Amino acid sequence: MAIISVIIPAYNAETTIQATAESVLNQSFKDLELIIINDGSTDKTVEVVSSLLDERIHLLSYPNSGPQKSRNRGVEVATGDYLAFLDADDLWTTDKLESQLTALQKNPDCAVAYSWTDFIDEFGNKLPGGQHFRFKDNVYEQLLLGDFIGSGSNPLIRKDALLAVGPFDESLLGGQDWEMWIRLASKYPFALVPKTQVFYRQSIGSWSANLERQERGYKQVIEKCLATAPERIQKRRKEIIGNRYKFLTFDALAYGINRKQSLMAARFLGTALTHQPILLKNKVIWIVLVKIIIGVLLPSQAARTVLGHIKRLNPPEVK
Repeated sequence: MAIISVIIPAYNAETTIQATAESVLNQSFKDLELIIINDGSTDKTVEVVSSLLDERIHLLSYPNSGPQKSRNRGVEVATGDYLAFLDADDLWTTDKLESQLTALQKNPDCAVAYSWTDFIDEFGNKLPGGQHFRFKDNVYEQLLLGDFIGSGSNPLIRKDALLAVGPFDESLLGGQDWEMWIRLASKYPFALVPKTQVFYRQSIGSWSANLERQERGYKQVIEKCLATAPERIQKRRKEIIGNRYKFLTFDALAYGINRKQSLMAARFLGTALTHQPILLKNKVIWIVLVKIIIGVLLPSQAARTVLGHIKRLNPPEVK
């Protein structure tokens, strides 16, 4: 048995899985098991993982079923008292698990500890922006307003708490991480480690880059969560929807400035403003609008050149 079980769903991850797994194996906290769920990969994912000689690795293979099913399968076999999930292309700093475990031990009422996230590209280069929020303790309402956790690669969770709220909802098309954090926050306080310990990879081929699917999933999450939310939170429906579409707009532009992405961003921004017109008072929204117009009107290379000469066009993190 290990104190922490780390679960990585892996589908055709041959180019990133070694670096991701090593960021777990090189943790300063050593009493862990690494459960890699091979989700029906057709590339060399299994061969790469098998070449990693560490007795803490457990590789399990199943037919392709999606990342949420893989996470739930990992939970079923996990022996640790704490659970951490990591996407097969993301990375951790070496002190991530130790810092989060210390935060939970210092705050025994908390069930989740999360850290700050920075973005990297497919080559591991740092991208602008990140998620450096300071919410802690009772974060239920704030999580409904926006997923400040940011990804499934971030939190460390007490296993008994996750089992109490139930598995990842495999019926959702997207936003399954967000919905899980909301469920946990409805029952338990969260602890914060206020430093960057997660590197979230933004690449065109990733699961999260399918923004149309994510959009449909987010709609499902909002309806599911508001159905059981207190009345005072239900009254904030428009604000919740507006915030979600605001961040979808940012995501659309993060995956490349071209006409297709810019048109998608324009649609997302229109929906955000329909539900939350007050966003027009935010300077960032006008900067984003300029980016969208440039991306729609100019060819991709020309748009990138123009934007390269305009300072501070990347949306800053919202704190």
